[in-house]
Parts: sequence; structure tokens; C-alpha cells
Amino acid sequence: MAVEEISNSLAWARAPAPPASQCAWCGHRFDEADDRRTGRVWCARCRVATTSPWPTSAQLDEAYGSWYRPAGGRFAGLGDAVLRRTRGALADRLHKALPPGPVLDVGAGDGTLVEAFVRHGRDAVGLEPHASGPRLRAAEIEEMTGDWAAVIFWHSLEHLRQPAEALSHAARLLVPGGLLVVAVPNAASLQARAFGDRWFALDLPRHLVHLSPAPLLSKIEALGLRAERVSYLRGGQVVFGWIHGLVGQLPGQPDLYEVIRRGGARRSAQSPARRGYALAAAGAAVPVALAATAVEVAARSGGTMYVQARRDRR
Repeated sequence: MAVEEISNSLAWARAPAPPASQCAWCGHRFDEADDRRTGRVWCARCRVATTSPWPTSAQLDEAYGSWYRPAGGRFAGLGDAVLRRTRGALADRLHKALPPGPVLDVGAGDGTLVEAFVRHGRDAVGLEPHASGPRLRAAEIEEMTGDWAAVIFWHSLEHLRQPAEALSHAARLLVPGGLLVVAVPNAASLQARAFGDRWFALDLPRHLVHLSPAPLLSKIEALGLRAERVSYLRGGQVVFGWIHGLVGQLPGQPDLYEVIRRGGARRSAQSPARRGYALAAAGAAVPVALAATAVEVAARSGGTMYVQARRDRR
């Protein structure tokens, strides 16, 4: 099936926002039973946290400035090469598990995953605000129609203003036997609890919802999909989350993620001395981070969740 053209319309940051007093996941209106923390409110009904105060479109525009994902890449050559390799491996594995049909990547970034599927001979489209390129569209998932072999949210669901509605629409797009693939930070993970407001994957205000396994899996099952694979390591960023958090505990609270980005992809200047300090500390933190990762993955409480769910073939 050829992928139809999609109108170049509103970016995600322009989508309708829920009231500041309302859970972005289940719609519950917050009251005294909800847990208010710095930058977010934990819903007592569904146990999903909503970023609070809710950012305006202008604030999100600033948070996704030109520095966030520049044309030259976010990291040094090795870092971007690793990203391309891991996205290629993901496409290789999913391609073998998918029925015939196109793939939709929601939050496609620079289109690396989309291009990996194209190399397998599949039609593929990526949705990305301010996107450019023949296979990338600045459209909402709710605008999409057609039949899709897979809909993928790779660390993008948490950026959406209406994430539960996005999942519902994605499920309707799947062909029989099609896959919904979701990778998101796990707000109930050991590292999230260890580092609190300085957890790497908290990422305020870009991350608008903060999910844990129970509500995500419950929603997916309610959509009539069968979760055939759940992993607390496959979603990536688990070891780095520990390293980043450990480095951030040091005097001066260095931000390792800022340090490893290219100069043009940094939000703040990083002196050579500060970069050297953070990188040396990161190297020393690796053994501790690996041990902590092993513990949290064994406890099924890893820093990310990966869910692969299939629509019934009937």
C-alpha cells in the first residue's frame, strides 16, 4: 500500500491542552488526594504524573529551540553513529515480526528509524514537528488514516499533550497482526526514585506526562491489544540514566547530557574544565551504573519501559 500524503498542519505543541487542574492521562480533575511535587502532580486515580504548571506553546517553542536537534546532529560522531546503529537494529528486529504494510513512526526526529525501515523495502512515514523531507510530516497522529503494520512511539509519547488519545488512535490504525511499539521513561523506576527532581528522564517541560508500567499496560490492554513483550532494558537510556544521575550529585552538579552534546546542540556553554570534570566522573561511575542497572532490571523497575503489543489477527 502506498502511504497517502498528509497535510502539513499543526505541530504537537499546538494541540489542545488540558486544564492545568486536570490529569493529562485520564482526565481526572486534581483535588486534595493528588500528590503535588516540584514540576508535576501525581494523579491519585491513574498514578500518572502530569507536568505542572502546564507549559504554554511559547514555553515549548523555547524548550525545543534550534539547539535541541540541529541539522548537524546532537552528539559527536560516535554518539550519532551509535544512535543510527541502534535504530537500525530496532528496524531489523521489528521488520521480521511485522505483517506486510507501512510503518508510522510518531516522533521521528531526523528520520533515522524511518530510513531504516525503507531500506527493508517498506513504506514508512515519520511524524515530527517542524519536519522536512519526503518521509517526514509535521502532522498529528490523530490526522492519520489508512492501514499500518506498525505504529511506533519511541520516546515520544511522553512529549504529547494528549497521550492516551494518541494511543487509542494508533490502535485503530493497525492492521490485523500489526504492532504498537512504545518506549517511554519509567517514572516508577529505581533511578527515578533515587534522583528525584534531578532524574535525567524527567526532562521538564518537554515531558508532559510521566508514566509507570501499570497505567500504560492497562491502557494498551483496554485497547484490545496483547502485550507480547515488556522489557525494562530494551527501551534504552537505562545505564546512561544512572551515570547522568550519579555525575549530577557531584559538587557543581554537572549536566552530563549537556556535556556530551555538540557545541551547537548545547543549551548552555560548557568550559573545557567542566567538560573534563564531568567526563572523568562519568567514566568512574560506569561500574556503579552497570550494577544499579542490573538490580533495577531484575526487579522489573528499569529506567525505561519497552512494550510491544499486537492487534489480534482475526
